[in-house]
Amino acid sequence: MAIAPDHKISQAELDQLCVNSIRVLAIDAVQKANSGHPGMPMGMAPVAYLLFTRYLRHNPRNPHWYGRDRFVLSAGHGSMLLYSSLYLCGYDLPLDELKRFRQLGSKTPGHPEYGVTPGVETTTGPLGQGVGNGVGMGIAAKHMASRFGGEGARLFDHRIFAIASDGDMMEGISSEAASIAGHLGLGNLIYFYDDNHVTIDGHTDLSFSEDVNRRFDAYGWHTQVVDDANDLAAVAHAIDHAIAEEGRPSLIRVRSHIGYGSPHRQDTSEAHGKPLGPDEIKLVKQFYGWPLEPAFYVPDVALNEFRRCVERGAGFEAEWNQRFADYAQANPQPAAEFRAMLAGELPADWDKDLPVFTPKDALATRESASRAEAAIQPHVWNLFGGAADLNESTFTNVKDGGDFERSDYTGRNLHFGIREHAMCAILNGIAVHGGFIPYGSSFFVFTDYCRPSIRLAALMGIHVVFVFTHDSIGVGEDGPTHQPVEQLTSLRAIPNLTTIRPGDANEAVAAWRVAMMHRGGPIMLVLSRQKMPTFDRNLVAPAAGLARGAYVLTETAGKTPELIFIATGSELHLAVEAKAELEKRGHAIRVVSMPSFELFERQDVAYRDAVLPPTIRRRLAIEAGAPLSWYRWVGPEGDIIAMTTFGESAPVADLMKHFGFTVENVTARALKLLG
Repeated sequence: MAIAPDHKISQAELDQLCVNSIRVLAIDAVQKANSGHPGMPMGMAPVAYLLFTRYLRHNPRNPHWYGRDRFVLSAGHGSMLLYSSLYLCGYDLPLDELKRFRQLGSKTPGHPEYGVTPGVETTTGPLGQGVGNGVGMGIAAKHMASRFGGEGARLFDHRIFAIASDGDMMEGISSEAASIAGHLGLGNLIYFYDDNHVTIDGHTDLSFSEDVNRRFDAYGWHTQVVDDANDLAAVAHAIDHAIAEEGRPSLIRVRSHIGYGSPHRQDTSEAHGKPLGPDEIKLVKQFYGWPLEPAFYVPDVALNEFRRCVERGAGFEAEWNQRFADYAQANPQPAAEFRAMLAGELPADWDKDLPVFTPKDALATRESASRAEAAIQPHVWNLFGGAADLNESTFTNVKDGGDFERSDYTGRNLHFGIREHAMCAILNGIAVHGGFIPYGSSFFVFTDYCRPSIRLAALMGIHVVFVFTHDSIGVGEDGPTHQPVEQLTSLRAIPNLTTIRPGDANEAVAAWRVAMMHRGGPIMLVLSRQKMPTFDRNLVAPAAGLARGAYVLTETAGKTPELIFIATGSELHLAVEAKAELEKRGHAIRVVSMPSFELFERQDVAYRDAVLPPTIRRRLAIEAGAPLSWYRWVGPEGDIIAMTTFGESAPVADLMKHFGFTVENVTARALKLLG
């Protein structure tokens, strides 16, 4: 819409200019990149405009201000909707970065990435992830508010807004996350369902005919319908009602038109994932009443309207800071705890009660790790999480910690139900929300249900502790459906995920110590169901060596090793016992415990060569998992005792013998290497 220089602009005209500014920036950025998704930003621009300029309590000049409302674009393919809004509102995202959309090293990657773009709260793109992350943020805010209570609770009354697409609603993770959000009554969630009826393959009626609002009604959500995304008054009315609904999460179904204003692409899949093209862009801009040149044009009056967010945001933050200062004056100790939490600091005495185990303690590492966690929890209240309905097996619950439920958000035990994938996405949301060290637990084989969320935790580099038990064929009678054999190798392939498979009770304690102190990425604790021996640490190296990923556990005194055993988890004791057998035959043997490939890889070359000297080429790795990840460590003259098939249903002892995880077989394979 063209505005004459002497025209006194009305609010309706200003609103339309602002909405179209978002649209045009998205169109031009996608066209310049010759890649991207212009249609969704064109359809949902009115919602984004209202949120960022009238409803979100945010400060563009300080995206990390804790008291802010959070906005999650779960429909991450529409990233230019978010980037356009952030630029217009005054975030540190210059227009030149929009012009570098999807280019190497830009702050505007194809899908929103946490830590790359100021104002992006979480990494989204894999559909449904943002839905789960937002639930985690809502849980974190509720738990923090309940923890501080009274006036302190007002410090954490922020809301979580999200936009989700048809694709988000189809993904199973969204159903899991929405179900638990409704159960918990998370009234601080306000989600918009972009109901544009289009996916990549065409109209949604090809595969999707359910009434989403009725489904969310059944989950316990407050639902509304806005028939036209361009009706700003109707959208605002729905948001007001959602804010007023404090006892239930809210879903607002907004009927939008993908590619709005495009005469040949609107309401078609052609508007979804490809540039409009110069000819179509010309027609769209004419429809909007927009100058054809220059590209990336934003009227000053529209930019000024958006930039009012800077002054408003400074006011929001100043008000919050004053509230926090008043609270801190009356409650200095909790305020100090909160500051330390945000800084990622652990209390000085957090590890003082960690247990030390002796050879009389034959424990499964799930049990010894549980005792370590229980020793940490009283000192670190922001260690917060739970299990996917498996506390009876994973032992991660906080004794006397109470249950986090609708009636009591102070509880420290989160019950995720049988929703492994949502659990991990929720943990990621809690982590990016800030102030917590989140953890979640299940059986190791079910990491297959969680992999996209685990992968995104690694991509974001966030501090999440995944506690997965029943780590091998040692599961026993439950059989191959529950016996993980390929999971360790596949998880080790995820960059920036640190896996730790401890080999005895004291290594399990050391693993929790590492998990608490680690920064820059998630930790995966891989723990056994079955009991295993506890080494006499007076006779072998201290378990603290775990922190370096691998260490020399024991070796033949006074002799250069002829062969190195390398093992993890429940197979480590086989290496120690086989060493004794080989020493009886006059051989010199070194046993290396390697609970974490990733921690070992981070050590310098000198340390790695000291543990695994390049001159000692006879090496035998022992692990009840797939062998693929071991070839690097055993080298061309080494060997691996591992799983090359699925397991069987049988008692543990029978399985271990059947698959060759015995001292006799380890000894025989070592003798073969020794020639």
